[in-house]
Amino acid sequence: MSAALDGWVFKSTGSWYRVRMADGHFLDCRVRGKFKLSKLKTTNPVAVGDKVKVTLDEKHPGTGIITEMIPRENYVVRKSVHKTDHSHLLAANIDQAIVMGTIKQPKTSMGFIDRFLVSTEAYRIPSIVLINKTDIYNEEDQFILEEITSIYKKAGVETYAISIKENIGIDKVKELLLNKITLFAGHSGTGKSTLMNTLHPDINQDVAEVSSFADKGVHTTTFAEMFELDKSTFVIDTPGIKELGLIDIGNHELSDYFPEMRKLLGKCKFHNCSHTHEPKCAVIQAVETGEISLSRYKSYISMLENVDTRR
Repeated sequence: MSAALDGWVFKSTGSWYRVRMADGHFLDCRVRGKFKLSKLKTTNPVAVGDKVKVTLDEKHPGTGIITEMIPRENYVVRKSVHKTDHSHLLAANIDQAIVMGTIKQPKTSMGFIDRFLVSTEAYRIPSIVLINKTDIYNEEDQFILEEITSIYKKAGVETYAISIKENIGIDKVKELLLNKITLFAGHSGTGKSTLMNTLHPDINQDVAEVSSFADKGVHTTTFAEMFELDKSTFVIDTPGIKELGLIDIGNHELSDYFPEMRKLLGKCKFHNCSHTHEPKCAVIQAVETGEISLSRYKSYISMLENVDTRR
């Protein structure tokens, strides 16, 4: 058997993984059978961004076998669409995450954005909100955009408005990405893949128009993939997410992943306050005074009804 080599997963197709080896060349790899039987309850045992050990597959020259995974620093996970008791890894070992949204064509709900922010906050991954397509927004849309920006500013989340089509805010995006590994996520049609193509001439992701009938994006990115912008800057494009189910978050810890609620930890009358109905609840009082936005609180209540209560 050949010696194990260091690799970095750049693309996952479910059964095959495109791994960049230490010398810079890429090798298509599979996962060793025993590895699949690990205790991780995920639909994908290996994710883009994982650091792995690889041996050359002697039976299939030119390919490799992933035999070991280096412990992850962090990861972003969602509930599996097909197996509700399993999770699905979006990416691992990232420096920051960006959730892309749009006011219309298609409309991104703030509930979706909040769920994504909770998923990243659970692993203390810094996150940014990008609102694309400012070139098509009317006066009412601009008002909504200002409201969204204000809400996330209160929550301590940076929010930027951009137009990929008109090249507005793209230089700022490049600045945010510099020297980092960044995960991009969002609904189909928000412009993730178009942005990838804008960031580097060698990236050629498929893009498609939003359906005017359903006001929904068309899935163009089939698999998660990482791209190198320069030697220290990498971006990960992920398939469009229709719904983002939370997993592995207990109801008593959910409020910890809302930074504006976490600031009030220990200030409620009851130490196990759920922030839903209890008297002298600091969170409810903060919502009433406007310190915590009503939309964020509504997202919290909605998530509370659907969180994984096994923990």
